[in-house]
Amino acid sequence: MYIWSKKIIVFKKETEYALRGLVYIQIQNQAGKKPGITEIATEINTPPSFTAKILQRLVRMGFIESIKGKGGGYFFDPAMPELSLKKIVVAIEGDRIFTGCGFGLKHCDDENPCPLHDAYGPIREAIDKLLFIETIQSLAKKDDPSIVLKRYAKNP
Repeated sequence: MYIWSKKIIVFKKETEYALRGLVYIQIQNQAGKKPGITEIATEINTPPSFTAKILQRLVRMGFIESIKGKGGGYFFDPAMPELSLKKIVVAIEGDRIFTGCGFGLKHCDDENPCPLHDAYGPIREAIDKLLFIETIQSLAKKDDPSIVLKRYAKNP
């Protein structure tokens, strides 16, 4: 967890952009479309080149697929199981958010606890549970996920 300018930041920008991009791709796939990088970056208000690198990495990891050229774009293989948010977070950031010390110590456990140990444990477990249960597909099926994505648009 990162704290920056009075805002608690749970994930790195790369992870935030990946999650937003994947939800957008899933929403478009549900409508029978395969969005391209320019569309995705515009709709989720992210830098196109950074978004392209993130999505290329996710393709290499097997989370999504892409086709180049006319009629191409990014898409989920419908035969694949739903993609948990936890898998994405671990792939990009590692598992530190689920296993690390809330105080940042290298060695923190029940026998040698940090000052935050008892308070941070339930928070870490709740984040783990939330990210395990929620999937990209479940977020894309929410009442109207496009409303959330529009909050990131340059001209809401």
